[in-house]
Amino acid sequence: MENQVSWKERISYGLGDTASNLIFQVITLYLMFYYTDVFGLDVAAVGTLFLIARIIDALDGPIFGILIDRTNTKWGKSRPWFLWLCIPFAAVAILTFMTPDFSANGKLIYAYVTYILLGILYAGINLPLTSLLSSMTSNSHERTVINTVRMLLAQIGALIVSVGVMPFVAFFGKGNQQAGFQWTMTMFAAIAVVLFLITFKNTRERVQVNGNKPVPFKEGVKAIKGNTPWWLMLVLGVFMWMAMVGKGTALIYFLKYNFGREDLIPVLNGLNILLLVGIAFTPLVSKRLGKRNTLLLGMLIGAVTQVVVFFAEQAISVGLLITANAIGNIGLGLGAGLLFAMLIDTVDYGEWKSGVRAQGLLTAASSFGVKFGMGIGGALTAWILSNGGYVPNATQTESSLNAISFNFIWLPMICFLICSFLLLFYKLDRVEKQMIGDLGAKRSIDIGA
Repeated sequence: MENQVSWKERISYGLGDTASNLIFQVITLYLMFYYTDVFGLDVAAVGTLFLIARIIDALDGPIFGILIDRTNTKWGKSRPWFLWLCIPFAAVAILTFMTPDFSANGKLIYAYVTYILLGILYAGINLPLTSLLSSMTSNSHERTVINTVRMLLAQIGALIVSVGVMPFVAFFGKGNQQAGFQWTMTMFAAIAVVLFLITFKNTRERVQVNGNKPVPFKEGVKAIKGNTPWWLMLVLGVFMWMAMVGKGTALIYFLKYNFGREDLIPVLNGLNILLLVGIAFTPLVSKRLGKRNTLLLGMLIGAVTQVVVFFAEQAISVGLLITANAIGNIGLGLGAGLLFAMLIDTVDYGEWKSGVRAQGLLTAASSFGVKFGMGIGGALTAWILSNGGYVPNATQTESSLNAISFNFIWLPMICFLICSFLLLFYKLDRVEKQMIGDLGAKRSIDIGA
């Protein structure tokens, strides 16, 4: 049946995001530290790099969306991209963490080329993962369950990176962080290739409209016009990733310089396992509260716990810091379990309103939100550090410590509050039952015809 997805397929689908996170979580959490403290790039230059790179390759999201909508193979529209791009994605990830002996300008150019190319390939292999969900089943609750499995397995990948990177760097590098980062990424990239191939082999595309024929770009745009939920998810994704990247990037600086407890980096990163708790409860909570309200609850929990982190810093209380981050991660898990599922609902909404199902183009919002949010978050973090007078591997001034605190505490809180405000205008939950019923009836007529 169209809406029945086996556990083998659910897990195989989720392993695609495990693969993505084994590579891109290293980028999110450690690349700025690697560029400034290992590769030797200027912190302000890194900020500009992050912004320019994300602006350039944010355009690839819509391009890949159009390509997915126009793809027509025996494997479907989304699945073949895992087969085509898994090896190039892994290879460029390894190149990103190589340290050629170039001049300062040469190093910066090398960083631009590898970072931008990695971002483009990330869109090419991760965007189909999101669009695939809309083709696996048309059942809204089943999508929530599948996406929850995806987010659980994604967080397992993120947890491996959060806890394991620095120990792996120490193990492989034996005091040489350049070699340590390179071999750590090589290991993660090789595992990612295997996992992407499992996703390709074991998933299926069941929901087909118009015989799965290519959707022209002009037709696809019709699914965006008047699709208010899609626009809200687009903007919300930007601010959510600004928060996640700002906090994740600043954590290593915050613990090293503000707390003087660099040994706590694996501990606090390890608390990401509690995202799994929030994700695991997402189907149950969203069934009772609705998707919008569940995501709103997660954002508010995230914002409130950031204030608690501020008090933990003032008291230099490790216990309070750990408690605040633990509760915050549970709340953010609710958001992680729903953001992509809600985005997929906007694909149905666009089809319901316009008669056009443009799953590739609409799910490109996820890529744009991730990339633009990461770019702005990473750039702001670097520029704030630069303006605060941050100097790598030195005793920091009061202004640089304040800059680190702002990145780790207040920037994420502001973003979570903006997300909460945007969700007040999300109304799709109210019409979801009618929408699914109407689309189901229409597809039955189309099949009969």
